[in-house]
Amino acid sequence: MSAFMSVTARRTAAAALAAGALVGTFAASASADAGGRLHRDRVEISGAQYDSPGWDNGSNRSLNKEWIDVTNTSRHSVNLDGWTLSARDGRTYTFHHYRLAGRSTVRVHTGVGRDSDRDVYQDRRRYVWDNRSDTATLRDDRNWRVDTLSWGGDRNHRDDRGYRGDGRGHGGDRDYRDDRGYHGGGHR
Repeated sequence: MSAFMSVTARRTAAAALAAGALVGTFAASASADAGGRLHRDRVEISGAQYDSPGWDNGSNRSLNKEWIDVTNTSRHSVNLDGWTLSARDGRTYTFHHYRLAGRSTVRVHTGVGRDSDRDVYQDRRRYVWDNRSDTATLRDDRNWRVDTLSWGGDRNHRDDRGYRGDGRGHGGDRDYRDDRGYHGGGHR
């Protein structure tokens, strides 16, 4: 009988070890998967001024009052080299040699200007964002969608975070925009 018990004990121990290895494999795979997506949770489109205040006269000053804010919510800097910010119609700005510091925001202006740590310029001579309805999409250097922000248009459209617009440039929940078309997230 004691030989039978030792075989049973060995089988039970082997089964427990195999189960532990399986759980360890799944846990390691889940943490590796989360590690590959970290930037999705820490870089976001945090604000938009899609309707330049005042008269849309096409001046560089007016163009630069149209902007999108991109925020890094983590403590660590993120290399945005090769990342893109695009409008629904395909007009795209590509970040070149830009590192966004931890817990900071960069404002992407439409017009011409001198890039700095807090402001970059698309160097365009025409407006990018549609005042009535548009979608800003942020993609990483692998062309994976990191975040989107939509305004106007279809009442049932939801952005990546599930916020819905109401078709007037205002949305429910946190998706508030004032009369000038400013999408909340706070001024810098």
